[in-house]
Amino acid sequence: MIKDITIGQFFPGNSPVHRLDARAKILLTIVFIVMLFTAGDMRGLGVCTIFTLLTFLISRIPLKMMFKGLRTILVIIIITSVLNLFFIHTGEPIFEWKFIKITDKGLETAVFMVVRIACLIIGTSLLTYTTSPIDLTDAIEKLLSPLKKIKVPVHELAMMMTIALRFIPTLIEETDKIMSAQKARGADMETGSFIKRAKALIPVLIPLFVSSFRHAEELALAMECRCYHGGSGRTRMKQLKMKLIDLWGTVYVFTFFAGVIVLNHFI
Repeated sequence: MIKDITIGQFFPGNSPVHRLDARAKILLTIVFIVMLFTAGDMRGLGVCTIFTLLTFLISRIPLKMMFKGLRTILVIIIITSVLNLFFIHTGEPIFEWKFIKITDKGLETAVFMVVRIACLIIGTSLLTYTTSPIDLTDAIEKLLSPLKKIKVPVHELAMMMTIALRFIPTLIEETDKIMSAQKARGADMETGSFIKRAKALIPVLIPLFVSSFRHAEELALAMECRCYHGGSGRTRMKQLKMKLIDLWGTVYVFTFFAGVIVLNHFI
């Protein structure tokens, strides 16, 4: 399960999604989230689903990454579907047995919420899949630059956010190695009561914290050796520039958004 966590991973490529400006991708991701929650019925959600799958195919990211990302939230999906399925009693009954009652409205709501969550995870994951950490840092800093007028340390905030995102795959890999090493020494982490399994994680958490502090110290030392002093007077080798493809990407997203609005209010 740990290996299935794909948050923060970047897959280099030359697809149209990769070539979009990082600032445009962040803003369009926000528009996508708004579009997803604007969809009020299955028709609008169907448009969002088509948009999500089509964009994933355009990005040329391996399809297995899409399923890996969903496996990490499988518990959330199951809980959401069960709550909606058994606790919504409006509509026509489909199945009844003692205190259990499943209605067509409950079934529809359960499917609706599961598809919405799946689209949300898949769509937002494309931002980190197709954007390098450096571009993401620069884009966040540019978008938050108006806050500099009120003395907000925008560059430092953007750097911390991106470093935290970047080190998620590293920490996941470290956790997997530590757990494998502990199992090789005879540690049992999968059987027994909840308290016993929680205690079995202590030999994993302590080396993980030590490893995290070591990575942080090495990163700080590397930045100091390169004379890093924050955002003041910092120049960039790669300048962010909006291109024609960003305009086409905006038109592409808002076309689907308009379709959702039309289905909601006019059809």
